[in-house]
Amino acid sequence: MRKLTAALCALVLFVPAAQAQTIKDFLAVAMKKWTAPFEPFQLIDNIYYVGTDGIAVYVVKTSQGLILMDTAMPQSTGMIKDNIAKLGFKVADIKIILNTHAHLDHTGGFAEIKKETGAQLIAGERDKPLLEGGYYPGDEKNEDLTFPAVKVDRAVKEGDKVTLGDTTLTAHATPGHSPGCTSWEMTVKDGRESREVLFFCSGTVALNRLVGQPTYPGIVDDYRATFAKAKAMKIDVLLGPHPEVYGMQAKRAEMKEGAPNPFVKPGEIVTYATGLSEDFDKQLAKQTAALEKK
Repeated sequence: MRKLTAALCALVLFVPAAQAQTIKDFLAVAMKKWTAPFEPFQLIDNIYYVGTDGIAVYVVKTSQGLILMDTAMPQSTGMIKDNIAKLGFKVADIKIILNTHAHLDHTGGFAEIKKETGAQLIAGERDKPLLEGGYYPGDEKNEDLTFPAVKVDRAVKEGDKVTLGDTTLTAHATPGHSPGCTSWEMTVKDGRESREVLFFCSGTVALNRLVGQPTYPGIVDDYRATFAKAKAMKIDVLLGPHPEVYGMQAKRAEMKEGAPNPFVKPGEIVTYATGLSEDFDKQLAKQTAALEKK
């Protein structure tokens, strides 16, 4: 399964955004994992995993209701709601919806859940037009990448805080993967210890164009600034928009009563960001070489 995931990730890095049929073919393959069910569970303290086998979605329980972090593909919205219910929570108790980035595999259920719950949607300010337009930046007319448009109630920037009851999350602007890519940090309890958790937005090149006519102006500088910021962060628990970012399935299998939480892994963000940076340099070089051949 890990080989399949790696293959899918590698494929999406090289698919030109202009080749709609190729993207359609990729999505048809990726969808098998992205929409496969995964049993919801308590990840650490008041953070719960309610996503699919291939797309991460989280619920944060607070003293005044629930915070939902991202959704998945539109067709998985029912599964996400069922997962929330399996944990004994009520979808109606979702008060805030947070977004990491405005791509269809993380925004597909926003419109439906927002309409059903009346929850406030909060996202990075530079992703607001994408969410409200339901499109991929730089490829606005590609219907394979569109998603249900949704109104953003609050746009955030670096350092802004979101509080519900006894829980506060801090927004960190980590652009590149999308212009308003936002990572969210919060503190949790792990026994007697306090741990810093980061819901890292993303740092892969994916379908983005870095040269020629880039997906958006300044994208290369944005990526590099994000990698530098991530490497400097002191994080104990790294989470991400896809399970493979932090080895979710393997860590979940290691969870045992009375044993240390396997999701607590200080410094993992540094190793991960270093790998992203190295891959980014390779993709930039390949895109530059391809452009020069034209």
